[in-house]
Amino acid sequence: MSIAKPFHRNHRGIKPGPQSGYSGWAYIVDPEYAANAEHYVRAFTLIQNDLQSIFEYLEPSDECRMAYSYRIHALFMRACIEIEANFKAILTENTFTPPTNRTLNMSDYRKVDATHHLSSYEVMLPIWNGENKLLKPFEPWKPGRGGPSIPGLSLPWYQAYNASKHDRHNEFKKANLENLVMAVAGLLILVTSQFRDQDFSAGSTSFSVSGYDYHPLEAAIGSLFRIKYPDDWADEELYEFDWTVLKKQVDRFQKIDFDAIPS
Repeated sequence: MSIAKPFHRNHRGIKPGPQSGYSGWAYIVDPEYAANAEHYVRAFTLIQNDLQSIFEYLEPSDECRMAYSYRIHALFMRACIEIEANFKAILTENTFTPPTNRTLNMSDYRKVDATHHLSSYEVMLPIWNGENKLLKPFEPWKPGRGGPSIPGLSLPWYQAYNASKHDRHNEFKKANLENLVMAVAGLLILVTSQFRDQDFSAGSTSFSVSGYDYHPLEAAIGSLFRIKYPDDWADEELYEFDWTVLKKQVDRFQKIDFDAIPS
């Protein structure tokens, strides 16, 4: 049994059928789908632009992976804070009961992998000079998707963020170029898993011609990265609706029950 209404802030595969091409993206630009969607995308594009500015002085390459600086540290902090903001928005706009005795952490955020398949996304940085062009920031979560936490599910780049944030004097070097790029790629995945390639610009919606791309994978928001969408949706996880009909209904979205997903 497939899903008859889209969830808030959750882009996923849709079954082939009449209007499925249109229905696979049009719900994303409905104002009821996500609160302030354009602000989350804009925050990402500003971070991406600042990463490109760093690349003007530091070559994106294997040789520079461990390079660190105050500029890299500052952008690394911003990217991970924005990642947390996106996770919180997804949980808040669906059904989720926050813990009463602590702040939200990655054990809470990991629930989103079960519904958004974050660990199945792949990101490419085509301008990277070396062997590390393909990035999978959330891949460590995949073995535990939808289940309780097990050893080995932590995200190394996010652990580096926490270490460098709480003890910059001793952990400053962990805010390096490699971890920064992984964090920005992770933010791109989170934004894409909600809004696909929509940038919510003031201009009209346009469609690009496919089949003539120089780089592999698909175009992502902005012009720096490429992205591969998840292809491991189970049949019952797929959307199946005709948005030309559904959009006329008052109750056209539904909420994910994150409380039913183990931490």
